[in-house]
Amino acid sequence: MGIDPGTIKMGFAIIKNAKPIPILLDYGTLNFRHLSDAHDKLHQIFIKIEQLTNKYAVNELAIEAPFYGKNVQSMLKLGRAQGVVISAAKYFGLDTTEYSPRKIKQSVAGNGNASKEQVARMIEKQFGVDLGEAGYDATDALSVAICHAFSKRNILIKNGSKNWDDFIKNNPDRII
Repeated sequence: MGIDPGTIKMGFAIIKNAKPIPILLDYGTLNFRHLSDAHDKLHQIFIKIEQLTNKYAVNELAIEAPFYGKNVQSMLKLGRAQGVVISAAKYFGLDTTEYSPRKIKQSVAGNGNASKEQVARMIEKQFGVDLGEAGYDATDALSVAICHAFSKRNILIKNGSKNWDDFIKNNPDRII
């Protein structure tokens, strides 16, 4: 599951890591704008992570790492949302990984400075879908999930492993 966290809108994407490209199961944007209480928003984020985890039998979660902005209040709200997502993921037994915005863009679009529009177009081409109505929160979440899927494959390929069992056998000294 890929998550683009936020307290007003949160993007999510569920993919199955298949070859040659991941299979898109679901994606969208969860809107919390109707909730006025900040704590209610955070609680709803936790509940949505639980619902998505149960519905799709998710076992891993990838999230965009914090970036630095000028608005301190926005950064605090984003940090809270990220914290709740990570805490919920750990509570439900999901492996969690964070990726920088630059790493995500590099993985999906081949350019760490790609615009949101460029990333969305690359996803549309890879999956053969029209993301025009989805919005950037959903496409950002999908790009996080894709980045995670590609990163996992690269670890296996670089170590000459066919699967994780093979990787562990070939790398007994690695801590995973």
